Amino acid sequence: MGEERFGEFVLVRRHEDGHVAELALDRPKAMNAVSTEMARSVAGACAALGADREVRVVVLTSTHERAFCVGADLKERNSLSDAELVRQRPVARGAYTGVLELPVPTVAAVHGFALGGGFELALACDLIVADGTAVVGLPEVSVGVIPGGGGTQLLPRRVGAARAAELIFSARRVEAAEARELGLVDVLVEDGQDRGEALALASRIAVNSPVGLRAAKRALRLGHGLDLRAGLEVEDAAWRSVAFSGDRAEGVAAFNDKRKPRWPGE
Repeated sequence: MGEERFGEFVLVRRHEDGHVAELALDRPKAMNAVSTEMARSVAGACAALGADREVRVVVLTSTHERAFCVGADLKERNSLSDAELVRQRPVARGAYTGVLELPVPTVAAVHGFALGGGFELALACDLIVADGTAVVGLPEVSVGVIPGGGGTQLLPRRVGAARAAELIFSARRVEAAEARELGLVDVLVEDGQDRGEALALASRIAVNSPVGLRAAKRALRLGHGLDLRAGLEVEDAAWRSVAFSGDRAEGVAAFNDKRKPRWPGE
């Protein structure tokens, strides 16, 4: 298992022959609060992983025992002038869009606090695995701002407009059992098992065609919110991108030969 560090606060580990990449938030002294430096590191790690054709799945984890991520670094924010905050905004956005725009399936492993920008990092993933200690929420209006890492757009896509409005307007924190019931997380596991289950899920995904996985994610993301006819055109374009690929030829041959496929990844 190889490791690579991006800045001081982000660690990338490789699993499953490099096909599963674990992006670990590693700022334990601040419960992974997202500072300018940390945001830049998350964006850099995502850019590297997105360009790596060996990576088939990314798992977003935390090294802190009691928190996934508590959101933006408000101590740093309090020290910024208005002009500095304007300059910092694109850097902060880069972390969230970096995760959101990864071209491969993504799984967040959440335990403890995942609040504000922390929950938005999880929402930027395709699937969220949480353990029983998880507490999630978007409390930004309680400190005079709004969710700015995609929360106002990603949450209603998960739970519907009215439910998202209630959660954002009330700024309330939601514990694990209710979070699963509301669809804020997808899989609920025993305490301490979130990382293990997320990595196991990633391994099950990673055995599939890397070309197929990227195309399926592209179709899911681009087609969301379109009317059916337009969505089917998105799907058809994604299908055409894989139909004549080496992965498709290998997948059909392996099925007929009753063996595991050896994906060329092209």
